[in-house]
Amino acid sequence: MTTDRPVHPSTHRIRVGIDVGGTFTDAVAVDAATLELVGQVKVPTSHHHEDGVAHGIVTALARLLSETGHDAADVAFLAHGTTQATNALLEGDVAPVGLLGIGTGPSAALTRRLAALGKLRLTENHRLPLHYAHVPDPFDTAAVRSAVASVTDAGAQVLVVSEPFSVDAPEGEDAVLAVAREAGLPMTAAHGITSLYGLNKRTRTAVVNAAILPRMLATADLVDASIVKAGVTAPLMVMRCDGGVMSLDEMRRRPLLTVLSGPAAGVAGALMRERVSEGVFLETGGTSTDISVIHRGKVAVRHATLLGRSSYLPALDVRTVGVGGGSMVRVSGGAVVTAGPRSAHIAGLPYACFAAPDDLRDARLATVSPLPGDPADHAVLDAAGGRFAITMTCAANALGLVGEGDFARSDQETARAALRPLADALGTDVAGAARAVLDAGVRQVQEVVDAMIRDYRLDRDAVRLVGGGGGAASVTPHLAATTGLPGAIAEHAEVISPIGVALALVREQIERIIPGATQEQILGVRNEAERAVVAQGAAAGGVEVEVTVDPQTNTVRAVATGATELRTQDRAHRADDAERLATAAASLRTDPGEVAVLGRTPAHTVYGATSRRRFRRTLHPVRVVDADGVVRLHSRDARVVTGTVAEAPELLARLVTEGTSYGDGGVRAPAVRLLLGSRIADFSGVLDAQPLLALARGELRSRSGDEPVIAVVETRS
Repeated sequence: MTTDRPVHPSTHRIRVGIDVGGTFTDAVAVDAATLELVGQVKVPTSHHHEDGVAHGIVTALARLLSETGHDAADVAFLAHGTTQATNALLEGDVAPVGLLGIGTGPSAALTRRLAALGKLRLTENHRLPLHYAHVPDPFDTAAVRSAVASVTDAGAQVLVVSEPFSVDAPEGEDAVLAVAREAGLPMTAAHGITSLYGLNKRTRTAVVNAAILPRMLATADLVDASIVKAGVTAPLMVMRCDGGVMSLDEMRRRPLLTVLSGPAAGVAGALMRERVSEGVFLETGGTSTDISVIHRGKVAVRHATLLGRSSYLPALDVRTVGVGGGSMVRVSGGAVVTAGPRSAHIAGLPYACFAAPDDLRDARLATVSPLPGDPADHAVLDAAGGRFAITMTCAANALGLVGEGDFARSDQETARAALRPLADALGTDVAGAARAVLDAGVRQVQEVVDAMIRDYRLDRDAVRLVGGGGGAASVTPHLAATTGLPGAIAEHAEVISPIGVALALVREQIERIIPGATQEQILGVRNEAERAVVAQGAAAGGVEVEVTVDPQTNTVRAVATGATELRTQDRAHRADDAERLATAAASLRTDPGEVAVLGRTPAHTVYGATSRRRFRRTLHPVRVVDADGVVRLHSRDARVVTGTVAEAPELLARLVTEGTSYGDGGVRAPAVRLLLGSRIADFSGVLDAQPLLALARGELRSRSGDEPVIAVVETRS
């Protein structure tokens, strides 16, 4: 099965993104220079083939190359995202884990308690299969062999080693692994999965990672062999759950990073393809809507909950609402009370708006229980052609909100006919009934969107709503109209996830708990993150690293991102001065005549609006717009200073001194961002002046002294 989509010939090399879903595998080709979509295909996911999902990946790739007129040598980048790890945990299809705890005295008591991890529930009927053995002395080879034999005899297929404080002293775990390798099983040390303190959480994360390790290793080997056989020499990457990609070797070590990567692919597409810097991404399917945040050009990430417990897995903060394009309408007391969570797909009913007009003859509104135990308030039509569900998609089509070419588009008159019996029951016209349906469904989504805007302190003046997924038109346009926020459906919304896979950057996050971290220690974590992405294939000259130091938890976090090749985007259109000014004015919500240019680099222009008074304060709102006319950075109130790289160290020292705030929370350096060349270097996560300045000097060190630099500085309240 393939989609009949027009193919746009390209003479450029391509980036290929493949999204392996539960039912279908979608593949897209994106021009590596222009980043335009040049082709897409859809094939059934090959769960039951002898090569597993690898067969579907290679089949999709072969069809994609054929339909776009490319060959394997044209592939500059290849990545795939998969739900396999997520499904394994949801279905309880995991390997038995042998956990080797290390310690004597008080440490032994701590590690013996880890045997309770075997009580973790995978499903209602399945617990995590775990076998525990204790090793008092990790350097006692005989004791280690005995422990390994104990868990393998019990059925363990993968091993985890854990010891208190192994983050600081990993020698014990490493010694046990060295002996345990004789067993020939996949294995990992807890400190190799995360370097954060907390024995229970660290071990729990490592154990869940190990439970899916054998299955994911087999898949990785099959995919790797299949891609090599197909003649592709580009690095093969795998989608992570935090919006980036990792090398296949890194996936072999930490397959847990692929859990929850499905929603991450969609938001990566919004970030890279739609070029959102501040907004909310809503990926709507038939049953639900996944909601995530992009804040100042970065996806919002937090430690995920796994098997009902907290973990050290850095994953996209995605919140799911049971409202989608197929959500059924529910009525009571002559009013629409809600939509969902039951969908037409689950109920086994066709959408009324996709029926043939003759099938809707003599349509009569009825309410039913779609499945046993459901409330009997779900609206359906009993008509000449059978029973049909009234859905969110029907309402959106009736109002003309579904665009030409959208997979969810139906004939508008048919959709209106489907809504007419409901309108009669509500005592309103068809448009009023359609709005009532969308109001009921979108209300639930809006509650979560409002909460995420508050939680991440998004600037409502700059927020954009971006819809993706096959059901996007049933939620995003009405939500935008209801909230007054600008909103649009992403181009190629139905394949936004594989587009995100194709465009995602290599990413690595390094976290360390370092009380009173010194300047050298912070730089050390930063450099470790940079080395990690370069080792996975990122081009060294294009790596960007953002460092955050949390004084409350003593956590030093460095997130490095980079592309696998340094590329100059060959875009057909670059915005001129007038277009960039209009973009800045629209974002600042003011007239272009009230906007001034505060500074320029070859890649960015900085605009400021006339000062505004708010809560007895004078504000200086700022927008940074790139050469394509996209807002890349915004601030409610910032100071903008221009200079050269040679002047920057002294200039920054003065700005940091002048912008440092003092209060009950302590001394806090200002939030500093530097515009250098094509990048925006973000130091806003560092609150102490000296590490901040040291990181900035590191960014400046390799640049020419006469190169322009712009500092955007925000004093913290």
